[in-house]
Amino acid sequence: MFYVVCYDVIQDRRRNRVSKLLEGYGLRVQKSVFECVLTPDQFELLKRRFGTKRYLNPEEDQIRFYPMSPRHRQMVLILGVKPERQVDDSVFIV
Repeated sequence: MFYVVCYDVIQDRRRNRVSKLLEGYGLRVQKSVFECVLTPDQFELLKRRFGTKRYLNPEEDQIRFYPMSPRHRQMVLILGVKPERQVDDSVFIV
């Protein structure tokens, strides 16, 4: 499933941890916004990890997962700089 994941994390240390974790699952499209293609198991793992104080203080931070259907993903409008690649592009290492 394709997700747009965005966050608002107050403390630098937690925000950096959230960012680093998401970099392993998706593509950063803005400073606090990632596009991720996640299996159900990956989604559950991220929910569990973000449920800990290491990543999130529920009284001052927020992380949102927006599921996007393939039809709605096709309707995304990007104004300004276009990304060089998408999160589900193939990457080849030579």
